[in-house]
Amino acid sequence: MEKELEQAQNGIIKVVLFGPESSGKSTLAKALAELFNTRWVPEYMRTYLQKKWDQHNEICTEEDMIPIAKGQIALENKEAKKANKILFCDTNLLQNWVYANVYFENYTNPLLEKHVEKHEYQLYILCDIDVPWKPDDLRDKPNEREKMFAIFANELTKRNLPYIKTTGSLAQRLAQCKPILQNLLNE
Repeated sequence: MEKELEQAQNGIIKVVLFGPESSGKSTLAKALAELFNTRWVPEYMRTYLQKKWDQHNEICTEEDMIPIAKGQIALENKEAKKANKILFCDTNLLQNWVYANVYFENYTNPLLEKHVEKHEYQLYILCDIDVPWKPDDLRDKPNEREKMFAIFANELTKRNLPYIKTTGSLAQRLAQCKPILQNLLNE
């Protein structure tokens, strides 16, 4: 089981799109991958939980966190092999860890926590909540956007992780990210 949570090390720069629901992470990940002619990793949690909802009308439980983590890492490792110097990850295990701690009071899982600490990303892009909230089967916190954004921002600060905050339209966000990512590629 532990092997399934190992992050492949292949010299690719890994960038995480980070933040609360409906903050533009997927849209920005796709656009950045296109801009930099590379790959992006979709959010496995969304696919997993949508299937669970559609098939059984059930929501996320603590027991889902390890299968979700395994699925996320499998996708990341697969796309990293195909990436062109940089990979954009629409979420990662830290994002899943934050959600687990929001939804499941006093959530602990030593195996997941170990891999959250162990995985490396060169940059986090914290997506602001200044885009319209879009409802779907899984999103449930339209009135807690500021609180959720603060939780995600605080997690990055607490862990001393490298990040930038993006705001505005997709074009504005791309313009904010492009020079920083270009510098990362040139290092």
